[in-house]
Amino acid sequence: MSLVHDVVAELRSMATPAEHAKVLKRVGDPDLVIGVRMRDVFDLASRHVTADLDDVEALLEQPWYEARLVGVSILDAKARSRRATQDERRAWAASYLEHHDRLDLWDFVDRAAPRVLGGWLLGETDRSVLQELAASPDPMRRRSAITACFWLVRAQELDDALHIADLLASDPERLVLNNVAVALREVGRRDPARRDAFLADHPQLPAAVRRVASSA
Repeated sequence: MSLVHDVVAELRSMATPAEHAKVLKRVGDPDLVIGVRMRDVFDLASRHVTADLDDVEALLEQPWYEARLVGVSILDAKARSRRATQDERRAWAASYLEHHDRLDLWDFVDRAAPRVLGGWLLGETDRSVLQELAASPDPMRRRSAITACFWLVRAQELDDALHIADLLASDPERLVLNNVAVALREVGRRDPARRDAFLADHPQLPAAVRRVASSA
């Protein structure tokens, strides 16, 4: 049997009406929800961390929210390996980017973008993909751009985060600005002066963003 068949079968075996109602509030379409609690989804992904990339991509193509979340969680689990090569990281990031149209909710992005995209970009000198994502009309791609920077900031590389935050400082989407705020907060934990200078130079940032950014 295929991995997709096995994963969907396992998800269905763990589904409950209570979880279906809970997940439905986030997803909005009952036909796309199986009804599995997040901890069980993540545990299932961890059991399939050695899955082939083709199988992971097949999961990302599934209609069900939980199956796609298993897929991005497998990518995230793979990217956590300290033994991963840069070629492997490049392949995982490519899968994430090629299937971004299926990552249509913020939790897909937040689960995988830091380690899958950010972890790959740590080993790259050309990081123009961040600008491309930031310029996208798709708010989830713009969220990916700033969320990937979380991992760069963790490695003490602040320039990309500040550059992408500058590009997104006037973004109309709250879901994008929320992670701009988080990126700035993390910058502030490493270099408060640069964070404060950014805030001073961007008076258009909403009060809620400034409050989170200044909480470091």
